[in-house]
Amino acid sequence: MSIMGLGIIKLEHIGIAGGDADAEQLFNRLFDRFVYKTEEVASERVQTKFYRIGETKVELLEGLGDDDAISKFIEKRGRGIHHLAFEVEDIYHAFEEAKRMGFVLLNDQPKQGADNKMIFFIHPKSTGGVLIELCQERG
Repeated sequence: MSIMGLGIIKLEHIGIAGGDADAEQLFNRLFDRFVYKTEEVASERVQTKFYRIGETKVELLEGLGDDDAISKFIEKRGRGIHHLAFEVEDIYHAFEEAKRMGFVLLNDQPKQGADNKMIFFIHPKSTGGVLIELCQERG
């Protein structure tokens, strides 16, 4: 059952900016487990590393250049929580509903993201300072 009009089902993952080898070693110790999946998302110029903790995932994000979004985030704010990602029932419905509700969207339409997901982002200026990703598993 969804929580609200966007069709949110659950917290899918927490994205953390700063996914280099040192961060991976730290989280391996912290979680007492290893990354189960590494993936490069060319459209975002980012490498992702995923941990599974129960039903939720933690995604470590490492930029693939000096001017990608993650590198800029780290330069401006430092390493830390980058976004919260929520799974939705229908990504296209959620996208249209978010626009209708007046949220500022960072994408023109849902697009392919990491971990076989269709995604879009809601700008932090319309969500109390938190970057929100909405996602749905691809068929």
